[in-house]
Amino acid sequence: MIERQRLKQRISTALGRSRVVALIGPRQCGKTTLAREFVPSNSINYFDLEDPRGEDRLQQPMSALENLHGLVVIDEVQRKPNLFAILRVLADRTPLPARFLVLGSATLKWLQQSSESLAGRIEVIDMSGFSLQEVGATSLAIHWLRGGMPPSFLAANDADSIVWRNQFMNAVVERDLPMLGIGAPAALLRRYWRMLAHYHAQTWNASEISTSLQISQKATRQYLDVLEGVHMLRQLQPWFENIGKRQLKSPKIYIRDSGLFHALMNINNEFDLFNHPKSGASWEGYAIEEVIRSLSLSEVYFWGTNGGAELDLFTIHNGQRLGIELKQVDAPRLTPSMRSALTDLKLDKLLVIYPGPLRYPIAERVEAVPLSMLASTDFSL
Repeated sequence: MIERQRLKQRISTALGRSRVVALIGPRQCGKTTLAREFVPSNSINYFDLEDPRGEDRLQQPMSALENLHGLVVIDEVQRKPNLFAILRVLADRTPLPARFLVLGSATLKWLQQSSESLAGRIEVIDMSGFSLQEVGATSLAIHWLRGGMPPSFLAANDADSIVWRNQFMNAVVERDLPMLGIGAPAALLRRYWRMLAHYHAQTWNASEISTSLQISQKATRQYLDVLEGVHMLRQLQPWFENIGKRQLKSPKIYIRDSGLFHALMNINNEFDLFNHPKSGASWEGYAIEEVIRSLSLSEVYFWGTNGGAELDLFTIHNGQRLGIELKQVDAPRLTPSMRSALTDLKLDKLLVIYPGPLRYPIAERVEAVPLSMLASTDFSL
């Protein structure tokens, strides 16, 4: 079993200060397993809305919840959005007899509803599959190949892992997306998702996709937003700086889990991965997710100009303007694009994340950092 101590501590801290805590993340990422470490599934305080018995117990939600004490867990809460108004009433009681941990695998609708009903009362924790920090640096290769979804990462072999990932994606397009109001055929949604994979680490182009699939640009945008809402996709928005240069305006697209990206691209093993033309793009997306999780970054952007200068990640972290470049090279060096980013964005520091073993300075304010170091719990800038 892989311990997720850092995540458990975040949940414990949140429950200590907030009346309602929402743990959100993709299906099968381990939310239920974590929640059961706080409240066992056979407890009267545990409600699983994917289980008909759990759903039946909440047919009269106020009656079912108002007399409970301690921590109450409600799993797959987006299936019953009318609960949020009731949770607001229950969370406002004084003294407070119960706190609530709600789990959800979609954000688009149920978080909007919760923010309306539970403003000032709810704390949201984003969750994904296993991080590099959780599995350890020695597992970096298999983690990159299979991704962090627990059933995929822990599969007995690569063949079993790829089968699970394909079945998982089928479930997303056949069950999750229709539940969020997407009525398109599953086969079309699967082709759309596969086409997005070809844009991985590139700027978004709605017209090309709508033309290829013969769907409207409005539908193309809607599908993109819903896939982001179920945590399958990251839209990295551009940062704009007042520099008198034309800058890129379209978001970059990334399949968030590297294992799912590889399944979409028919990359089944390490040999396929290292010989595939998308290997570099895959490594970039994988590294971006690990950087964001390791440094607990909430607001991240990319930056680029029409003249070709580009920065993979830009954020303001602890009051510093931080730039991050991802380079799948043995020994990264200072490039003209990095110089432009340092000057135009007035960076306090630029980290170059790469696959090698040594951390070393490249230039003033520029440092090469091994990706494997992000697995360390005491990693610091």
